[in-house]
Amino acid sequence: MSIESILMMAFGLTLTWGGASLCIRRALKGSPED
Repeated sequence: MSIESILMMAFGLTLTWGGASLCIRRALKGSPED
């Protein structure tokens, strides 16, 4: 496994986790501004 693929995988995981946690936070808060 090359360093580039490891970096790409880490970047993808960060994006995925960031999006998921944002959705979870919105769902838990009830998002009054929406």
